[in-house]
Amino acid sequence: MNIVKLYFVFLQHPIITIDSRDCPAGSIFFALKGEKFDGNDFIKQALRNGAAFAVGDRADLPKDKRIIRVDNVLKSLQDLAYIHRKQQKNIDVIAITGTNGKTTTKELVAAALSTRYPVLFTEGNLNNHIGVPLTLLRLKPEHRFAIIEMGANHPGEIRDLCRIAEPNYGLITNVGKAHLEGFGSFEGVVRAKTELYDYIREKGGTIFVNTDNPILKDRSENTERIFYGTSREAFVQGRIIDSEDYLELEWRNSCYPVFDEEFQFRVKTQLVGNYNFENVLAAVCIAEFFNNIEALRATARQNNAIADYAPANNRSQSLKTERNTLIIDAYNANPSSMQVALDNFLSLKISPKMVIIGEMKELGEYAPEEHRKLVERLKESAIDKVILCGENFSNIGSITPNRMVVFRHTQELLNYLQSEKFSGFYILIKGSRANQLEKAIEFL
Repeated sequence: MNIVKLYFVFLQHPIITIDSRDCPAGSIFFALKGEKFDGNDFIKQALRNGAAFAVGDRADLPKDKRIIRVDNVLKSLQDLAYIHRKQQKNIDVIAITGTNGKTTTKELVAAALSTRYPVLFTEGNLNNHIGVPLTLLRLKPEHRFAIIEMGANHPGEIRDLCRIAEPNYGLITNVGKAHLEGFGSFEGVVRAKTELYDYIREKGGTIFVNTDNPILKDRSENTERIFYGTSREAFVQGRIIDSEDYLELEWRNSCYPVFDEEFQFRVKTQLVGNYNFENVLAAVCIAEFFNNIEALRATARQNNAIADYAPANNRSQSLKTERNTLIIDAYNANPSSMQVALDNFLSLKISPKMVIIGEMKELGEYAPEEHRKLVERLKESAIDKVILCGENFSNIGSITPNRMVVFRHTQELLNYLQSEKFSGFYILIKGSRANQLEKAIEFL
């Protein structure tokens, strides 16, 4: 069976097992080979124990529709994990490797991120060519992050695991003199671990780097990186307070407004040894980084919502007709709103300008004075055409220079606009709802 067909089987039976003694109902058993065993020998047992299907690669497998034959069981497991990871486009994969501290750091990162997000992470030390695929095959659409621990004792292993997991974020805890037989030398260790940096760099991802580790800082150049450590350049900066009993530290996020060397938070852990300081700080850094990203995304969503808001009910609407460009604010009018509307309209570098102004309601004894002030301002303005509508304008007296015209009632205004057929104007329409100036739009 090819891998695409196998993936469709997996979607119907998304529980994978490699132990014939532990086959949950409906699971798929992968018959892997070991140094002293061949999983193909246990296929029948796996099916008896509850597996819905078994995947094997031996030529003498019995004929059974529940047995899926492939060329190589291990490669099929890895390819299946790769395809499944590719489908989870909204999940960020964070790969963690290093000589020491990777398991502790992985669990600290998972603990920190899990306070806000659904997280999948490597169980125990399933960090090799079998464990990584098994972890990836537990991914579900509801997960936000997958934290994948990657171990290696030979060159090329981290690179191969990256090709399966496709991490877009990465962290190397440290590099030390371990597995020298497999890596050949300390420089071999460095090259092997930094295969993670090479992959992330190639894919345009982001890495988290301890500024206090000169080797990792140097090898991470030319990659998008987020620093943590004791130096001021770190995104998350920390310092040890006490490590006599349990490790206690303070940390600060450089994005927060603080004074000088002030630290915002203190944490007393249940970890022993100051060597865990960098592991804790790495977890804090990753969690803070994603919290900041989510805050920025929330701000972006907020800005988009504001940008997408289209005013209705004739409140501050802009409308381009076949003949003119209109600014419609015909829902309410008082001296204050009239002033700011005119201020804005007069400030616009557009021409020619026209205003259609309706009288302001509910001013009582102040109505004559406020309408007179408004007319005086319109006289002094550089507006090319002024059209006034309402009893309060009609009662002011002689206000009809060539560019100004007054109507007592809205219908008179509409008749005028219908006959004049103005074109090429930028027009502010401002008045109280009672003026019904929105009726003028169809004639403009």
